[in-house]
Amino acid sequence: MAGAPHGATFNPMRSEIERAIVLLRRGDDAALENALALLQNTVFSFSMKVCGQREDAEDTMQEVLVKSVSHLPKFDSARALLVWLYKVAKNRCLMSRRRSKFAPSQELSLEALMPDRQELEQLGASGSINPEMFAIRSEEAWRLREAIQKLPPQYRIVLVLRDMEGLSDDEVAEITGLRSVNVRVRLHRARLFVRKELMKVWKPSDRKSVVPGASPAAEPQRAGHCKAMFAELSNYLDEQLDDSLCAQLEQHLNGCGPCKTFLATLKATIEQCRNSPAESPTEQRPLKLRKQLVQDYRRATAALKSGS
Repeated sequence: MAGAPHGATFNPMRSEIERAIVLLRRGDDAALENALALLQNTVFSFSMKVCGQREDAEDTMQEVLVKSVSHLPKFDSARALLVWLYKVAKNRCLMSRRRSKFAPSQELSLEALMPDRQELEQLGASGSINPEMFAIRSEEAWRLREAIQKLPPQYRIVLVLRDMEGLSDDEVAEITGLRSVNVRVRLHRARLFVRKELMKVWKPSDRKSVVPGASPAAEPQRAGHCKAMFAELSNYLDEQLDDSLCAQLEQHLNGCGPCKTFLATLKATIEQCRNSPAESPTEQRPLKLRKQLVQDYRRATAALKSGS
């Protein structure tokens, strides 16, 4: 499939989980503490993105590790451990005392997330853009965090797991209990929602870069066809369209400036999520917790060896 830039998923945390398993197998106190530190960072980073509150994220980190430590000796697969940790953390985050004051509880409507004619005209007038033009500067990273917190929780979980933690559709489905097709639906709507929030503060450049052969704005008779394309954009970016539909979409994009610009802003939104830096817990609380967890892990290992 030509032109689809986002086929492969990535997982910055998976390598940390793999290192943690190696350290757990070594079994000495220093290795165990380092392994638990890696697990703490993984759970905390995920929880911060979902909960949006440091205190909630630290509570989640503690509860998840305390609950999980007796199970750790049984894991020899990084994937299995990763799914377990995210599943337990996800459940804890959804029970958070300090729920987001922004997030609505309703389902997201695809129609409401699509651009209206006015936005299509604005996108057409802006010409083509690239992700760098849409990038959020480091001092404005709070805009992305705030946009994500405005997502209804059931969409936020999927976006964080897929685009920020780098899990596959199947792994997200396993963690959330959704079918893979429903993961795709929620992911696309979550991406469109965050894109729409970020576009509220984006100022198009005065310099126009017109796409060759593309009309500057969507003509009224083409608007319906444009909107038919929007439902497939995430599948296109993730290389999940069949060749025939991909060819149709690319043909449309090559002749439609607004849609091509819209796709660029959506791609840039996904890049912002994927490049969002992981946050770490304050050291004092995790250090105290790790000392206790090392002892709990040793007891769990001894119990497993004795067959009890």
